[in-house]
Amino acid sequence: MYGSSAQPQYQMPDARPAVDVPAFMRTVYGWMGLGLGLTGLVAAYVASNLDLVRAIVFSPMRTLLFFAQIIMVVVFSASLRKVSFATAATMFVVYCAMSGLTFSVYFLLYAKASIAVALWVTGGMFAGMSAFGTLTKQDLSSWGSLALMALLGLIIAGVVNMFFHSGLMSLIISVVAVFVFTALTAYDTQKIRGWAQLGDRRLALAGALELYLDFINLFVALLSIFGGRRR
Repeated sequence: MYGSSAQPQYQMPDARPAVDVPAFMRTVYGWMGLGLGLTGLVAAYVASNLDLVRAIVFSPMRTLLFFAQIIMVVVFSASLRKVSFATAATMFVVYCAMSGLTFSVYFLLYAKASIAVALWVTGGMFAGMSAFGTLTKQDLSSWGSLALMALLGLIIAGVVNMFFHSGLMSLIISVVAVFVFTALTAYDTQKIRGWAQLGDRRLALAGALELYLDFINLFVALLSIFGGRRR
């Protein structure tokens, strides 16, 4: 499972005047799209350079980057209320670029057609669940609680499997991840919409990071299950 999948938790700032929720969400999706695009560009560039591939992907550097990404998510979460919007945006961009370094391995493992199909399927599933989270009147808090507990189990299983390299465990992790990040997409969308009422622009970056992580992990899970390997 891809990189830093642990989702940050945020303490809300004091209530402020209500804002335009659709405008807030457009900002969230805009930053999320920017992050995904940057990750893809960095990954493609690294995959096209054999020296960079050897230095980053096929070396201990990859493991270091994995844990560095987790640390960055924790730092972003802890410092969000203490830094300016510009600083928070810089942290978000750096995280997405760093993710591209580790993400480059998928360009080497899977055929381009498989990556393209997985990307389209992920986009459709993400859009559908995000729309559900926007339109439903149901409180999805229970979804979030169950999904986050399952996510913790996935993280532990993923770390363990880094040492055992079990194909069956990898498949099980990927299948469970599809359900977890599908549910989290709807839950996070509903939750982030509530943040709009707080009038803090930095929370748009927090929301963008959460949805970015939902999308990227859903994509990797689908690619791992259905993607055709390079021969």
